[in-house]
Amino acid sequence: MLATAMAGAAAIAVPAAAAEAIVNFPSLDGATDLIGHLTRPEGDAPAAVLMHGCSGLNDKKGRIFGLYRAWARALAVQGYVTLIVDSASPRGLGQTCSRGPDARRMWRDRPKDAYGALGYLQGQPFVKPDRIALMGWSQGGGVALLSINDKSIGRPATLAQDFRVAVSFYPGVCADIYQSRPYTNVEPDSWTTRVPLLVLIGEADVWTPFKPCDAFIAAAKARGNPVELKSYPGAVHAFDAPNLPRTELPQYQMHDGSIPVIGTDPEARKDAFPRVLDYLKQHLE
Repeated sequence: MLATAMAGAAAIAVPAAAAEAIVNFPSLDGATDLIGHLTRPEGDAPAAVLMHGCSGLNDKKGRIFGLYRAWARALAVQGYVTLIVDSASPRGLGQTCSRGPDARRMWRDRPKDAYGALGYLQGQPFVKPDRIALMGWSQGGGVALLSINDKSIGRPATLAQDFRVAVSFYPGVCADIYQSRPYTNVEPDSWTTRVPLLVLIGEADVWTPFKPCDAFIAAAKARGNPVELKSYPGAVHAFDAPNLPRTELPQYQMHDGSIPVIGTDPEARKDAFPRVLDYLKQHLE
């Protein structure tokens, strides 16, 4: 498992001025020793925790998926410390996109991974402890929503400094029905966060559907939360991945019979990278 993780880390290809390392730190679930892929520039810097989607962190060849490598490079170029968290391999899990106990376990436990990663970074002398972002994709994006609300299922009660900002790409469970009881401690129509949040999603995404997410974020914003949503007409799931052919995934057919589709959307991707980097700069620097 560690050899696989190291092979993936070697593929990030960060700038020469940045150092890479494989690190281990505990999830706050009390049972899991997580694997992290850490990249750091010289000197003290803001940081970002990156949470992968339901396909896991590594492809079949043991390499970190190109999507996460691309964002790690982009963040490193801007001078951020990055910590890509592997939540699947340490639990002996592969994909958790299929409905079942493994998927439910990830939704329940991964917010505790996010805060385990935050605690790890805040303990490092080269990280500015009050300047750490949370970023997630798909399942990881939904984990961000479960993590940053005021009744988080992952945040420790003794936490002194929370994430400064969050970015969520096409998040799973982005709907009030999943962000409230019985799945969380939040009462219906009352999801609240003090952490600024940017959500990016494709309007043609049927895997993590746009309409309920748009309604959820709009309602949260109307209640005064510091949240915003950027949508991309015609874009599907994983629109920001590099060179990903448009592909149907019938093995993950939705309840309504629709078939999830993934694929790069060049225009959406071109907008998302500078938009996210500007948003992080606004809140972290």
